[in-house]
Amino acid sequence: MREPMYEKDLTAMKYAILQSRRHDGMVREIAADIGVPQLRMRRYLMDRFDMLLLENLPARYEQGKKLREDSPEPERQLGAHLYTHAVPIIDEGIMRQIIEGVREMVRNGASLDQAVYSGKERMRKEITA
Repeated sequence: MREPMYEKDLTAMKYAILQSRRHDGMVREIAADIGVPQLRMRRYLMDRFDMLLLENLPARYEQGKKLREDSPEPERQLGAHLYTHAVPIIDEGIMRQIIEGVREMVRNGASLDQAVYSGKERMRKEITA
């Protein structure tokens, strides 16, 4: 008797998808932008996304990067829309908290770069937790 497909471990198939040239380039860019190891980012995507979403990630990522350019600060530097909608690796509520924390730091006298660095650190913690 055959086992239903949904009960099988699809890790190998997901990994094969992420090894394609377009996917690999996207994973490398995201990992570098957020500051996490590439292998950790691949594993996070494999654990969090289904096969259909994984297949479509490069196109979604490219569209998200275009929309990122039109975003206000600090959302643009953090990639708020990119990482919550296009490539949903950060929960929207958590991203709102991160953005508010960055804005608060800027209001309290921190430079935008320092505040964004702090926001990205929080994003790293979300991914590596």
